[in-house]
Amino acid sequence: MSRIVSFQQYGGPEVLDIVDIAVPAPAAHEVQIAVKAIGVNRAESMWRTGVYVEPVRLPARLGYEVSGVITAIGADVGGLAVGDIVSTLPAFSQNDYGLYGELVNAPANAVVRHPSSLSFRQAVAIWNVFITAYGAFVESKLLSAGQVVLIPAASSAVGLGAIQIVKMMGGIPVALTRSAQKAAQLLAVGAAHVIITDEQDMQAEVQNITGGKGADFIFDPVGGARFGELIEAIAPGGTIFVYGALAEEPTTLPVLRLVLKQPNIRGFNVFGITKNTARQKAAVDFISAGLSSGALQPTIAKVFAFDDIVAAHRYLEKNQHVGKVVVSVGG
Repeated sequence: MSRIVSFQQYGGPEVLDIVDIAVPAPAAHEVQIAVKAIGVNRAESMWRTGVYVEPVRLPARLGYEVSGVITAIGADVGGLAVGDIVSTLPAFSQNDYGLYGELVNAPANAVVRHPSSLSFRQAVAIWNVFITAYGAFVESKLLSAGQVVLIPAASSAVGLGAIQIVKMMGGIPVALTRSAQKAAQLLAVGAAHVIITDEQDMQAEVQNITGGKGADFIFDPVGGARFGELIEAIAPGGTIFVYGALAEEPTTLPVLRLVLKQPNIRGFNVFGITKNTARQKAAVDFISAGLSSGALQPTIAKVFAFDDIVAAHRYLEKNQHVGKVVVSVGG
């Protein structure tokens, strides 16, 4: 038996239940993992509320990122063995697998050995965090040294990952945050500049930083009514990567500014990378090298106990944290 997290209906964090289930032996192309830590993602919060990129089959499980020890191997699994210390990447539908649990089966294509220098908790704060920005700025080969990247929601785990990836590639990461209290932490992670959007004139600050040119890139997980402000801040012909939709209100587009600026607006998600064997390996190798060199470092905002999964989701949704929300399993 294993305790896992599930929900019967859409709603707030309180719909999450911890229940006991019998975990079957791993099927072909699966491994079984004794979970030690769980990374909590915005995607799982959206999944729980029914506003994710695919319909949810209720009752449902959830969870993309865990770390732990392989306890069993299904048929046709190569390169992994019982006893391996591993972590998982988002490379599957949560309708097929939900990894919030003490003992779970996971698809082998989503399982990697994480760098030995990392703790279980650190290992759930790297893959989604860094692969998202890796795909936009490294794999795409679009970013050149000296180019300016605006990063809204910069204190999120992926925002911090983007700051580090951009800096690693020689770009100039500019963190956008609503709270002045987060500025010091954002600078410490590697932001070249921090703009406090509730206190400063973002357009004026961007013009000052870029010498009047505007930002070369924007890496946005929010959208919403303020999306037009980002278009105003982009350089003519610049690129806006949209990798999320955190805003509760609809996203508005200032059509005349689009005509003037002619930005490239690109939707982006990690699945094109994580579901492709070669692309996933290249991403994992790049990130592992960055972790080994110290150029990339996981940032953990707060750790919750497994029994406090509801509190972990509530904390995530307050938007007051800097870094990854992590759940510890089994102490």
